[in-house]
Amino acid sequence: MAAKDLYEKDFYKTLGIDKKAAPDEIKKKYRALARELHPDKTKGDAAKEEKFKGISEAYEILSDPKKRAEYDEARSLFERGGFRAPTGGQNFQGGDFSDMFGGGNPQDIFSNLFGGGGRRGPRKGQDLQTEATITFRESIFGTNLDLRLGTDRGAAQNITARVPAGVNDGAKIRVKGKGSPGEAGPGDLFILLHVKAHPLFARKGENLTLTLPITFAEAALGADVKVPVLSGDEVTVRIAPGTPSGRTLRVKGRGITKGASTGDLLVTVDVQVPQRVDGKALDALKAFAKETSSQDVRAELAAKAKQ
Repeated sequence: MAAKDLYEKDFYKTLGIDKKAAPDEIKKKYRALARELHPDKTKGDAAKEEKFKGISEAYEILSDPKKRAEYDEARSLFERGGFRAPTGGQNFQGGDFSDMFGGGNPQDIFSNLFGGGGRRGPRKGQDLQTEATITFRESIFGTNLDLRLGTDRGAAQNITARVPAGVNDGAKIRVKGKGSPGEAGPGDLFILLHVKAHPLFARKGENLTLTLPITFAEAALGADVKVPVLSGDEVTVRIAPGTPSGRTLRVKGRGITKGASTGDLLVTVDVQVPQRVDGKALDALKAFAKETSSQDVRAELAAKAKQ
């Protein structure tokens, strides 16, 4: 992209944000627009595909602090009258116009945005970014993404991308050569991943976590309880007599595998209290309460409150 083409574009206006917008605001606005204008959703609407490319271009510059600062500097000079050297007049005292740019020229500012000099050979095409949502299970075991993206010519292209096992929500993967075309070859495609929450499992680093409901009797007397794992089978955890609610048990090697290491499964016990007790169970519970009435579980409560 020529320098003139770049500095004439108002990337803040493209994203609909203020020039002083914080990085989080820029990211949030881009994500909202990307979801609205994504080619998978617009289904061949050339105008919206063009807007999608525009917001991707704007986000590429404004999401990078260095590129944003260089863009802001050059854009400011452009808005004050453009990059036209003085031709003389009553206010022109002579000298080199390049002094305004520290001995360089306006072209240098914009060429720096893409890591090059004022004169150079063919460049690769622009990198593009899109987003995809995967399930929690897919994030743990990996998956293949089948995407349909618009191109510069308006036609859609099918792309398959491999998501490695163990990725986190917010991870970004790169597909080489699937960006915009360029003289020295196409750029790359970056895919921002969103991971759906699981109804049972969550993750803590490389460990999987879940909450295990147990009965009052199991907590008091102890029990062996079967627990489902993400791979589809079950493991047995031993509940020791007198286990309190909130205690976490560790099952080795049943967490997330990344490379040569595997995390654990962390099982947090949740003692369930019956909402209603009748008949013999009620009689037994009353007898239990009578037999344990001498145990004051709140004996130290008042003393601790005064500390």
